[in-house]
Amino acid sequence: MRRLKIVITASEMAPFAKTGGLADVVGALPKALAARGHEVIVVMPKYASVKADMALFHSPMGVWMGGAQEWCSVHMAMYEGIPVYFIEHNNYFGRKGLYNDENMNEYGDNPKRFSFLSRAAIQLCQDLGYSPDIFHCNDWQTAMIPAYLKTWNFEGTSVENSASVLTIHNMAYQGMYDPSNMGYMGINGRYFTFDKFEHNGRVNMLKGGIYFADAVNTVSPTYAREVVSGMGYGMDGQLLAKGERFFGILNGADYSIWNPETDSKIPANYSSDDMRGKWICKGRLQEAMGLENDYTAPVFGVVGRFTSQKGYNLVAEAAERIICSTSAQIAIVGNGDNDLEGHFSWLAAKYPGRLGCYIGFNDKLAHLVEAGSDFFLMPSLFEPCGLNQIYSLKYGTLPIVRNTGGLSDTVDNFDERTMSGNGFKFDDFTPDALAGTMFWALRIYRQRPDAMEVLRRNAMKSDFSWDRSAAAYEAMYMKALNR
Repeated sequence: MRRLKIVITASEMAPFAKTGGLADVVGALPKALAARGHEVIVVMPKYASVKADMALFHSPMGVWMGGAQEWCSVHMAMYEGIPVYFIEHNNYFGRKGLYNDENMNEYGDNPKRFSFLSRAAIQLCQDLGYSPDIFHCNDWQTAMIPAYLKTWNFEGTSVENSASVLTIHNMAYQGMYDPSNMGYMGINGRYFTFDKFEHNGRVNMLKGGIYFADAVNTVSPTYAREVVSGMGYGMDGQLLAKGERFFGILNGADYSIWNPETDSKIPANYSSDDMRGKWICKGRLQEAMGLENDYTAPVFGVVGRFTSQKGYNLVAEAAERIICSTSAQIAIVGNGDNDLEGHFSWLAAKYPGRLGCYIGFNDKLAHLVEAGSDFFLMPSLFEPCGLNQIYSLKYGTLPIVRNTGGLSDTVDNFDERTMSGNGFKFDDFTPDALAGTMFWALRIYRQRPDAMEVLRRNAMKSDFSWDRSAAAYEAMYMKALNR
């Protein structure tokens, strides 16, 4: 495998800016690719919230948008050996939220903000004379890069031979806006056709990216099959048209961050051979979440964005059934939908000591939930990959998941006869199905301590390291370069 020059572009990257799993992927994949011998850089916005030891790298930089130049600056920071370039444009990125205001209303200029980010990433390479083999784009926010590379004239520049790949982390978000934005975006009206950018009369940035990218992937094999079989939010045909240039590549886990043996964010480390630290973490979790200090009580953990896609409406209904009929406890950390935030807060007030709720994002508390819980709930309607269930496995916290997408690819259902499996799965997207599976898990917890020990060991032996996923990305890059 030859050494590639790879530019990864994204709207977020851990630890600098994060709203979901995309940031974790962009924080981990560059390191895995670099470890395999490739030259990798990352380009992302310099949001007002970004805190990093960075230096001004390039200023001013002119970026052509819609026939006029816009000016910005570029800052650079090193993250674990990876150069990260931050595009500073205060009018676009110097605000509190990444995509939405404080009331969760989407910024009206998002098509301009992120088409600018896409062009700026290309312009940075041109100004530096840097010749990437691959632009690796992520979701609709950087999906304009494949279109620019194919529709703008870059002959004689450092990017004239660059190929592009597009990773879709969630098909539900496509970047659809009024076609009046196309002028600023610099996309000729002749590309506003059904096979390229047009979708129900709107310009669809993800759709254009799919058409022009040299290769496209989603973040798990099962999700890749699902999105061409009725779950593609209107993009089924576009993805099928990519043929052998459409891949399903499972995300990996960054075990340098998510590993109970080395995790500095939990009160005690532990391993599958010595689980004493997990019980210490359980006690600290109960204390932090206001739960009863009962070592024997099984704890269900929840961490994530409160959306219907994640199935938290099922959790809201199933939780009360579990609390009212068992000794189990529930620890919930997250934010999002206002109704769900209110409902979980109400449950915490109604059942003090039994259900604890933290509204907001708290990374240290998220690690504690993973380490201190006995079970982890992910009852998603659909799940492109999911990372928390992978983290849970490493921490010996048994995932309870719906059989969909990446959850199907990473969690093996427990078989009481053979004692195989590493978690619990169900099929129907209903509160009854979730509650029934939780009751099943509680029965194993109470009546089969031998099975619980085997399950925990099976879970902690599961390996979803990034090296395997990085090798799959290498194969996709070569397919993209073979145009």
